[in-house]
Amino acid sequence: MRASRLLSLLLLLQDRGRMTAQQLADELEVSVRTVYRDVEQLGAAGIPLYGEAGHAGGYRLVDGYRTRLTGLTADEAQAVFLAGLPGPAAELGLGDVLAAARLKLRAALPPELRESAGRVQERFLLDAPGWYGDPAETPHLQAAASAVWERRVLAVRYRRWKNPMVVDRHLEPLGLVLKAGRWYLVAASGSAGRAFTYRVDQILELEVLAETFEAPEGFDLTAHWQAYLADFYARLHTGVAEIRLSPYGARRVRDMLGDAVHHAVEETGRPDPDGPEGWIRATVPIESVDHAHGQFLMMGTSIEVLAPTELRDRVAETVRELADRYR
Repeated sequence: MRASRLLSLLLLLQDRGRMTAQQLADELEVSVRTVYRDVEQLGAAGIPLYGEAGHAGGYRLVDGYRTRLTGLTADEAQAVFLAGLPGPAAELGLGDVLAAARLKLRAALPPELRESAGRVQERFLLDAPGWYGDPAETPHLQAAASAVWERRVLAVRYRRWKNPMVVDRHLEPLGLVLKAGRWYLVAASGSAGRAFTYRVDQILELEVLAETFEAPEGFDLTAHWQAYLADFYARLHTGVAEIRLSPYGARRVRDMLGDAVHHAVEETGRPDPDGPEGWIRATVPIESVDHAHGQFLMMGTSIEVLAPTELRDRVAETVRELADRYR
């Protein structure tokens, strides 16, 4: 445990440069006194680090010192190779770079870890995109990634879902996110500097401008994306519906209607004495009457809509039209 902590301390200094004892203690989740002891132990082992006193002081390594990667455990080495995503890296124009980096990493590992890490590539594959859809074409992805890296302003023509359908925007690209096989650009737009999310495959035209920008102070891409997802899911379901499900429908609800409806059925589902034998009654979330109308029809005769009345009437009208058509 202590050896692992000493290595972590060394890598922190190598990665971040100067750090105070308190900063190291916070990162390693130990006391400042423990940091002092660990620093002494590293110094005694010949690691060239030194401390600087004063307000801007702290510990740092001698310029030019780099440690080797021989401190990786077998699990850590496997995780590094499992985390490599050749598909997305290639989309960003980094396929060759990733391959070279992995080759160098393998060369730096001891033989036993090299063999263990190689087995990960042989036995595990991550295929990020979902089913039922061709991969989205993203011809402007590499240019967007370059602008993100260089903090360059983008001039884009963007297609959105509401009127006007096509808009021109000047964007300050803050980051890229890969979600379920689709790339999203997080960028500030407008004088307020608020960050918005744009689908990269909906960018019709893109120009990287010479103008640069500074990211908002304290901006964190991970925190922004988590907040964006929370807001998205909060706005996704705007109402509820009362339904009956057959035993077959209850088994198929996750595949046909999604996780949110499935969880609602599990929580609110109860035997319905007024329905056919074995059927259950449940209250489930819906996005809108229009959306639920299409979704519930996919369940065929395994579902009955009880409420709201507008949704029940819409489904009944569609069923009558289908009956007339196929009579």
